[in-house]
Amino acid sequence: MAHARAGTVAQTDDLVDVPHLITAYYAARPDPSNPDQRVAFGTSGHRGSSLDAAFNDGHIAATTQAIVEYRVGLGCDGPLFLGRDTHALSEPAWTTALEVLAANGVEVRIDADDRFTPTPAVSHAILRHNSSGRAGTADGIVVTPSHNPPSDGGFKYNPPNGGPAGSDATTWIASRANDLMEGGNDAVRRIVLADAITADTTSRYDFTGTYVDDLPNVLDIDAIRDAGVRIGADPLGGASVDYWDRIADTHRLDLTVINPLVDPTWRFMTLDWDGAIRMDCSSAYAMASLIDARDAYEVSTGNDADADRHGIVTPDGGLMNPNHFLAVAIQYLFGHRPGWGPDLAIGKTVVSSSMIDRVADGLGRRLVEVPVGFKWFVDGLLDGSVGFGGEESAGASFLRRDGTTWTTDKDGILLALLASEILAVTGSSASELYRQLTTEHGDPAYARVDAPATREQKAVLAQLSPDQVAASELAGDPIVDKRTTARGNGALIGGLKVTTENAWFAARPSGTEDVYKIYAESFIGPTHLAQVQAEARHVVDAALR
Repeated sequence: MAHARAGTVAQTDDLVDVPHLITAYYAARPDPSNPDQRVAFGTSGHRGSSLDAAFNDGHIAATTQAIVEYRVGLGCDGPLFLGRDTHALSEPAWTTALEVLAANGVEVRIDADDRFTPTPAVSHAILRHNSSGRAGTADGIVVTPSHNPPSDGGFKYNPPNGGPAGSDATTWIASRANDLMEGGNDAVRRIVLADAITADTTSRYDFTGTYVDDLPNVLDIDAIRDAGVRIGADPLGGASVDYWDRIADTHRLDLTVINPLVDPTWRFMTLDWDGAIRMDCSSAYAMASLIDARDAYEVSTGNDADADRHGIVTPDGGLMNPNHFLAVAIQYLFGHRPGWGPDLAIGKTVVSSSMIDRVADGLGRRLVEVPVGFKWFVDGLLDGSVGFGGEESAGASFLRRDGTTWTTDKDGILLALLASEILAVTGSSASELYRQLTTEHGDPAYARVDAPATREQKAVLAQLSPDQVAASELAGDPIVDKRTTARGNGALIGGLKVTTENAWFAARPSGTEDVYKIYAESFIGPTHLAQVQAEARHVVDAALR
């Protein structure tokens, strides 16, 4: 049930105490013997709050030193591109990281204007360097907790492939960082910020200009400009704020930056479903202001704090479900990119809508279904075998117009602009095009719910085998597939997926709460979806006994 004030503007009592937050970053000393205070990488890096001693100077110093040592073992001897978003803890953590990197003699590239850097701009910079023939192999760090609340900080590593680090890298880095903290960080090398900024190894890089100038190679910017698409772009107080202004000026687009304010309390945000401030551009509650003003623009867009996610709002459809826009984007791109070869595949996660499966089948394209996490798309986007990779949480990227790599991390700016290209070229909004897809492929109902589970039960769920599922039917239909590995690459999905001709569900344990998540979809309708969800709980509960 939604909070009573969900979708309303934050009040004073909702705001984080920024001075207190930053003081805690430096003053609190994490206890590495406490599991909640250790470095732990999830699908998007190490995250936590300084108020909980989960994201502090000690964590970041140790993690950065671990990354320095990891990249040495990797043979990564080129520049490290260092970016940050607009969260209050991001600049302190960025400072800590630079002090450690400079002390270790790492060649660091920081923003030319001392401003904010979206995740896709860091990925773009890494790949640009590594494909240029210049000496040294580059990698990067982005200081961001993505769409998390203002009290959180985040720290993620992008290796030379430009995408999110894989589990081999993050496991090693986290283990080494915790070892360093257990030793009091005595083995961490560090110099003061003034010396780090002026070090011979630290130099400036124009993240914004380099990324923005390259956009015509991945999007039909001319079509957007010539059609005069009226665009409203809301950075939601995040790192894309300078990029949208530059995009408008450089490419002469009819683009208005809605609310260019950066405020680490995010006092201008509307509260999310649970009453928290969260920059989730896929949430109708967090995007309420943009939805209310949807008639002011032909396309309105939002990005989260590091701009790796997108939200698309149209006058006729409001905020689009992320799965719906992914399906439309795939249908459009594979019909309007003559430079893409016939063998390019479409990438989706196991919990993304099966509408994508039907679109891919209609296009005659190979579908690659992978576990949750954008890291699984990196290799395909890098070698050019996957034209588009997207996940249900509103993160995606795709190839340049000539079929070469753009970014290997999620790019919310790119997908937001794609909505305008689609309108410019087809004359129809993305929401109208989705309605056309439902006429051809059916109109699925999709939802995610949570069910209680103990820590022990979650561990069992993560290790299930298909043989442990005794059921042969789901909501009146024969089960045609039961799996705990992804069809596209055979990797473990960390849970279970059960499929019929008309529906499916996937159950995965939460990494932060005593629940498991049930994703489900039905092409019969909402009533059938509710039946699928109810029976999914019985199927999973029986397997957990």
